Amino acid sequence: MYQIREANINDAATISSFQIAMAKETEEFDLDNKIVLEGVRAAITDANKGSYLITEFQEKIVASLMLTWEWSDWRNSTIIWIQSVYVLPEFRGQGIYKKMYNHVQNIVLSDKKYIGIKLYVDKHNINAQKVYTALGMNGEHYTTFEWMKECK
Repeated sequence: MYQIREANINDAATISSFQIAMAKETEEFDLDNKIVLEGVRAAITDANKGSYLITEFQEKIVASLMLTWEWSDWRNSTIIWIQSVYVLPEFRGQGIYKKMYNHVQNIVLSDKKYIGIKLYVDKHNINAQKVYTALGMNGEHYTTFEWMKECK
């Protein structure tokens, strides 16, 4: 049986390893373990930065995602952003992300301060796009642009 729960500081190293694996797999990007671990710990210890949900199977963490928030003046409500999604390869195709997405959707539906869910996906990650579309999400409305100062 899969269990979804909010992550705590004891989960930081596993979540960090998931983020490093996800960046390598989806964008061929090598992340610095120390920076990622510090970033995960920062979000876990400061709810203003974000929070993580994890899925466990037989007491093993098999998936995680990060939640952050965006204030929408257009809607006078908060949008939950799903970020940093990772499911261990051997657990993919079992509906774990769908369970996590439904969990987040229930948070939105049960609390009037939330209006919806957004996420971004690398344009080359076709498998993830198919999953999000199957869950009823629409990727046709926005294109995301970014500028990041170089990190060393």
